[in-house]
Amino acid sequence: MRIISGKFRGQNLVPFNADHIRPTTDRVKESLFNRLQFDIEGSRVLDLFSGTGNLSFESISRGAKEVQAVELNKKSVEIFEKNRQKLKVGREELKLHKIDVFKFVQNYSGPAFDIVFIDPPFTEKWGDKVMHVVAESLVYGPSTRIAIETAKKEPFADSYGPLVLEHQKDYGDKKLSFFCKETSEE
Repeated sequence: MRIISGKFRGQNLVPFNADHIRPTTDRVKESLFNRLQFDIEGSRVLDLFSGTGNLSFESISRGAKEVQAVELNKKSVEIFEKNRQKLKVGREELKLHKIDVFKFVQNYSGPAFDIVFIDPPFTEKWGDKVMHVVAESLVYGPSTRIAIETAKKEPFADSYGPLVLEHQKDYGDKKLSFFCKETSEE
């Protein structure tokens, strides 16, 4: 895994051996960030199921103002912190919450994020479940963009409450979906 663009461009993240982690491939990550390229600079980003921090560090590299990452798995947190040290990213620009994602989202009461990344564990098939929880939370606002990576065959809807699918693309056995808040025409 490497950083694709920005101030850390070309730097590799620390290698690891962990069966529970399925990192976002460079191909999917590049497509994801190409779609959000004009939204990252100066943004507030939430990275749910952040794993080793692949998307968090890419966001910081591309100029995100603040990233909050949520990860509970101890091995993932250990790798995340090694990546933080390697890239010398401070806790003021990248905060790691070591808590269950569902609890974090349900209890969140701060300002809405500009971008929300969701990459649930591939073994759990939590995409649909987490989107229902996100749709009932305060993590998003009227202009938030939500990107979620799921298994291609995982059950998944085109809308969750006020969140509607704006774009979706398959990458082998994975699916990358983008949601935004539905705008009412008044």
